[in-house]
Formats: sequence, C-alpha cells, structure tokens
Amino acid sequence: MILTLTLNPAIDRNVTADKLVFEDRAYILASHESAGGRGINASQVLHSFGTGTLAVAVTGGKSGKLFEEFLAQQGFPSELIKIKHEIRTNITIADRNGLAIKLNEKGPELSAGEVAKVEKAICGKLAGVSWLMLCGSLPPGVPDDFYARLVRSANRRGVPVLVDADGDALLAALEEKPAVVAPNQAEAERLLDRALITRAHFTDAARRIREMGAQSVILSLGARGAVGVAATGEVFEAIPPRIEAICPIGAGDALAAAFVWSLDGGSGFSEALKWGVAAGTASAMLPGVSFPTFSQASEIFARVEIRQAA
Repeated sequence: MILTLTLNPAIDRNVTADKLVFEDRAYILASHESAGGRGINASQVLHSFGTGTLAVAVTGGKSGKLFEEFLAQQGFPSELIKIKHEIRTNITIADRNGLAIKLNEKGPELSAGEVAKVEKAICGKLAGVSWLMLCGSLPPGVPDDFYARLVRSANRRGVPVLVDADGDALLAALEEKPAVVAPNQAEAERLLDRALITRAHFTDAARRIREMGAQSVILSLGARGAVGVAATGEVFEAIPPRIEAICPIGAGDALAAAFVWSLDGGSGFSEALKWGVAAGTASAMLPGVSFPTFSQASEIFARVEIRQAA
C-alpha cells in the first residue's frame, strides 16, 4: 500500500481550446472537471498500474462536496479530513498545439487543529504502508516544516518518503533526509537560486540537492526527460522519445508515482527512473490533465533511453 497526501486539493477544471494566442479569441472545444491535486493524481496513476494506494486529503465547502463526488468515481480508497473553508479550483487551458496555461488558487487557510488532524491521520497509518508520498503545495496556515515533521515520523518507522514540493516546504523537508525528492526544473531553480540551462547544469543541480539532505533525487525536465541521482551517488539520465505533446501539465505527478511504483515492486533506481519518464511522457500525450494506463506507459518505456552520466 502506497499512501499519498494531498494537503491542498482542488477541483481541476480542464479546458481544451482550438488555439491560444494573444489578442485574439479562442474557441472552447471541450471542458470537464475532476478531483485534482498532486497526491490525488499520484494515487490515480498507482491505481491504474495495479498497486494498492490510499489517498489522504482535506475537503471543505461546496467545492469539497463536488471533489468528494469526483474522487468516489476514481476507484481507489481515500480518507478525507473535513476543514472549515472551501477547497480551491484550478484551471488548465490547453490547445491542440500543446500550449497550456495553468492557473491555481492558493487554497484555503487551515487552522492549527485541522493541521494536527492531518498529521495524526498520516502518522496513524505509517505502520501499514510501504511508501509515503507527500505531494503538492502547503495551503495558508500550514507551517513550512509540516512535510519535514512527517518525513521524520516516517523515517522513525522505516517508511521511505517521496517529497514532491516547492519552496520552503521542500527546503525544510530536505533536512530530514527523505528517501526521494522530485522537483521539476522551475522548483529546482528556485531552491538553488540559479538558472538551469545545460545538461551539466541539470546533473550538478541534482547532485547539489542530494547534498542538501535527500537520499536520492529525481529532477524532472519535461520533454528532456529526467536526471536522477541514486542513494549510491550514481547519476542517470532518462531520455524520452520524441512525441507530440498535447498537455504536459500533470506529467510530473505521473513520473513520481510510476517511479515509486517501480521501486516498490523491487526495481533498481535506474529502471524506476525509466518507468517514471515513460509515465510522464505518456501523460503529456493525453488531452487535458490526464494520466496513462499501464499499457500506455509500457509502450513508451521500451523507447526511453537510460544512461549513466559521468
């Protein structure tokens, strides 16, 4: 069982347009809504890949009721913690040329009591899980060290943790030595306060983030694939095949989930990295914020190049 936490879930409103250009109208071709948030997305991929997952998330307000309805249709178990304020709505607009815009609300403010309920719920389940995935932004009211506290609790119980976060939440979590951190390029640039442009920049950044405390690192690079640094210090590059990307948003969530799924199944680091890039690439080929089946990811997996970096 792989446990995911989504502390800042959302109603994902996905709009497909014919084109996205400045100072001209676009026409909506399709739109739909779904339960969203990085941890929810990860659980969706894990469930699709045939592994057990439990998604823990907060919910509140009218949007929360709709979120609960959508989540009930996903097919995997969840535990929802009620909060006072309404959860957010995020909007993704993508066109047929692969251009996408993501607009996220900051999310509701959580009280100290609500934060404590979430922490108690996660810590109470650690004895029965093989991995914990801490995914996404911290909403207002949640202290920056919240993920760090959960990593500390999981480490004491021997449960490996993947942290997929940004900013101060990621920086604090690194101090507790999580098993994996999975920043994207923009998140790594903010963490290290430097631009990452070249292949050498990417490998150096992944090494530096590992030196900050993570046991291993996956730096996701969109169409360029990913760079991973294993717990041994070995550096790998996973290079995806050329594809026609329709909507790359959410591909990082698929990458993180498939990576954990592969490690949980007994794969080595490089193979898990290859599976992660395969799932992320397959996700980018789908319309809106959508996630691949195991079959779709498997087709890409055979075409992902994995090589060890110097």
